[in-house]
Amino acid sequence: MAAESCHSRSLSWLARSCIPADPSRHIAVPVPIPIPAATNLSSSDSDESPISALPDDLLLECLARVPRASLPPLPAVCRRFASLLASDAFLHLRRARGLLRPTLLAVSVPSSQGSSSTFARALLQLDASGRPPELEVASLPLPPTLLLLHCRAGGGGGGSAFAHARAVAVGREVFLIGRGATLRVDALTGAARACAPTLYPRKKFAAAVVGGRIYVAGGSARTAAVEEYDPAGDDAWRVVAEAPRRRYGCAGAAAGGLFYVAGGVAVSAPGGGALLEARACAGSVDALHVAASGGAMAWARPRAVPGGGCVVGACGAGEHLYVVASHAVELSFWRWSGNGGSRGGGSGWVALEAPPVPRGSVGLGMAVRVAMAGVGGDRVVAVVNVSAVRGHIAAAGAVAVEGLVLVYDIAGSKWSRAPADLPPGFRRAACAVVEC
Repeated sequence: MAAESCHSRSLSWLARSCIPADPSRHIAVPVPIPIPAATNLSSSDSDESPISALPDDLLLECLARVPRASLPPLPAVCRRFASLLASDAFLHLRRARGLLRPTLLAVSVPSSQGSSSTFARALLQLDASGRPPELEVASLPLPPTLLLLHCRAGGGGGGSAFAHARAVAVGREVFLIGRGATLRVDALTGAARACAPTLYPRKKFAAAVVGGRIYVAGGSARTAAVEEYDPAGDDAWRVVAEAPRRRYGCAGAAAGGLFYVAGGVAVSAPGGGALLEARACAGSVDALHVAASGGAMAWARPRAVPGGGCVVGACGAGEHLYVVASHAVELSFWRWSGNGGSRGGGSGWVALEAPPVPRGSVGLGMAVRVAMAGVGGDRVVAVVNVSAVRGHIAAAGAVAVEGLVLVYDIAGSKWSRAPADLPPGFRRAACAVVEC
């Protein structure tokens, strides 16, 4: 619990570190700062804690200069610190000083059979700019409500509630959406809190952000409902549409105001019986036109990915959809150009350079998982994991891949390795790109 006031004895370094040794080198950055309401302080607190007497704009200047690795404990100092760190003004100041850069955030879920109930998060900056790669790994303690849910799921043998979870970024926050549980993580401070779970439990589903709202579809044989969550509204999910197919094992993406649901298998119950049938729709894509002002939503069906490939990863960048497909012994990379439908000027799939994975990693008996995210409108980042399929014998010379991070430059049409790969233990991590 954060205290009401700030204590300067343990934080005097904060103010001193923000005063340049050479005043002539100080650069004033004009940034509009909406000042949050200040907390009323008693006279005794002011006497004992001079830092509490600083105005909010000066305190924000101090906090904006703190290295990212030192930010996580600061919200617990006092409520005023927590309020300022969560404000838009704090982000404006860090961005103006060039301290915000595109970063890959990965969340590793512990095994349900293990004794540890602490998640781990890894932050990998994608713009090294000649500097040594910056990879930060830290624990991510669960809120008590989600910790209890995670332990119950593991003890029941059904796997963690966050097994095969999906991660999406909204501003500086990343939402980890699992089966009956949702975790909201501040990428800058690492603060995490529980949010409302989806209305229908889902696993291996599609998730993406369109217009600042989160959409999920698939991952359940019980329903074809598409759910929406507004992070700025009340903490609740609502059904906004019905998908044309009940997909399982699908990937989600957003581009040009469309929510794409790609790959997986279509699950149905003929005649409404208890027996389920699964039909492969590995290369097909459904696109939902998300209404901007409460109007009716409509589905379109782009042409299937050429070559009969199985979609193993998808993301949006700018106005385009990008997918990675597996063809049993090789991978392919495609861009969809169009408005979601199969007709229209310029609509169609464009073949791009395939991701450069190690030779022998993709083949019979190997399962490929690719977590993808767009970096603005000019890059695509892909986290590749390849492992042997349980119960199958992999081909001779097969090579497993764990946490390989690749970056595709859209303008240059070229793949490259990221400054670093994810550390061991992040094989099934949920990933998103956020500015922090």
